[in-house]
Amino acid sequence: MRLAGKSAIVTGSGRGIGRAIAIKYAQEGADVVVNYTKNPNTANDTAKEIEKLGRKVVVVKADVAKKEDCDNLVKAAVEKFGKVDILINNAGVSKAAMLWKMTEEQWDEVVDIHLKGAFLCTQAVANHMRDRKYGKIINVISTAGVYGTAGQINYASAKAGLIGFTKSASRELGRAGITVNAVEIGVIETEMTETIRTDPKLKDVYMGRIQLGRFGTVEDVAPIFVFLGSDEANWITAQVIGVDGGYVG
Repeated sequence: MRLAGKSAIVTGSGRGIGRAIAIKYAQEGADVVVNYTKNPNTANDTAKEIEKLGRKVVVVKADVAKKEDCDNLVKAAVEKFGKVDILINNAGVSKAAMLWKMTEEQWDEVVDIHLKGAFLCTQAVANHMRDRKYGKIINVISTAGVYGTAGQINYASAKAGLIGFTKSASRELGRAGITVNAVEIGVIETEMTETIRTDPKLKDVYMGRIQLGRFGTVEDVAPIFVFLGSDEANWITAQVIGVDGGYVG
């Protein structure tokens, strides 16, 4: 098992990509903090799958856009597992609108969860990892943050910001033995991408940009997070690794 003895926090792990990562981590031997904001049922379902695999799990309600909640996430992990080896900043939301129609609230909610949330969670765990001289931080970004996307300027801006955040955090934390990387993800078959995948015009547009000719699945994505969270990736930091089917913007 590539993550045996490790403990991880996966934000937004009640569903979609986060759920797949959390379960894959458990399959590879890690204990996991499952995080949710609104729906405890999905988080508890994820936790049950982890328990079936014989791993420890704790479910924590936390809004990653709030500092106190992020601190509590880390506190829960340390109390349950004694340490935090890996943080995956995955929590996300989409509020689509063209920029001339987008409300300030739509902008703030998306940027706060994706970008501010990653900052607050990383800040919450940083001293713990620095004291231990070990840690893996993995940020989830998107093709939208690399190529831009119409109708989601809030989401694209937040994801682009995470690229700069990843590279800057790696500079600040590297000498403490902490790696910071990002995974740039393409169109994955999740609830968040339903419109893209079911609207014929949008589907044709996006499919034309994917060199492998299909949308991705959560199973396509999870393995890279195992690698980056493992000791096999101890000399990899400040990188943005694409898992997007060869997406060309």
